[in-house]
Amino acid sequence: MSGLVLRGVGAGYGPMRVLEEIDLEVAVGERVGLVGLNGHGKTTLLRAVMGMAGWCDGERSWRGRSIARTAPHELARRGLILMPQGDAVFPGLSVRDNLESGAYLPAAWRRRAARRRRVLDLFPKLVPHLDQPAGTLSGGERRMLSVGRGLMADGELYLVDEPSLGLAPGIATGLVRALMSLELENGAMVIAEQNRSLLGGVDRIVRLHAGRIAEELPAAAAAVAEGR
Repeated sequence: MSGLVLRGVGAGYGPMRVLEEIDLEVAVGERVGLVGLNGHGKTTLLRAVMGMAGWCDGERSWRGRSIARTAPHELARRGLILMPQGDAVFPGLSVRDNLESGAYLPAAWRRRAARRRRVLDLFPKLVPHLDQPAGTLSGGERRMLSVGRGLMADGELYLVDEPSLGLAPGIATGLVRALMSLELENGAMVIAEQNRSLLGGVDRIVRLHAGRIAEELPAAAAAVAEGR
C-alpha cells in the first residue's frame, strides 16, 4: 500500500537550501531510520514533510494524496504526527494534562483513557508522576512525556526527531525500544537519529549527507556495513 512518497523535494530557510532533490518512499507498516551528522538535513526533511520548513518544493504525498499544499494543522488532522527534538512539554501542566493535550481530535479525545494506558504501558516511569507538574520531571521523563503526547493522537505517520538527544545511554535505549514496539497497524514511522546503533528495530536505514540521500540499506545490511 502506498505510504509516504517524496519526489524531487528541496527545502530550506530563507535563501539557504538545506535539502536537494530528495526522492524517498516509506511503505505503510514500515519503520525507516534517518541517519546523518548534525546539519545534514534530518530535521529539515521531517519538517518539510509537514510543510514546516521555511519553504519546500517538489511533490509530497501520503496514501496516494498530495500533501504539498496542505497546512500543517490539516496534516495533523489526517494523522501525520511530528515529534520534535527535545522535551517539548507544558511545564506548568500536570503529566496527565500534557498527555491529554495530545488527544486533540474528537475521536482521540473520546478514547483518551485507553490511549493514556497505552502510553503508560510504553513508559511506566511516568505512572507515579501523573499528577505532578511536567516541569518537575527529569530530562528523560520529560522526553518520554513529549513522545507519549504525540502517541495520544490519531497517528498514521509518525515523524520522530532525535529521540535520544541529550539522554543518558540507558534511557535513550529504553525510549527508542518503546517506539520500536509500537504497533503501527496501517501507519508508518520515520525516526531521525544520529546514533545509528539505537535503530536496530527499523526496516531500512536512509543516510543523509549534505542535504541529499547518500545511501539506502536494509537495516541488517547497514549493521554489517558498520561492522557490528
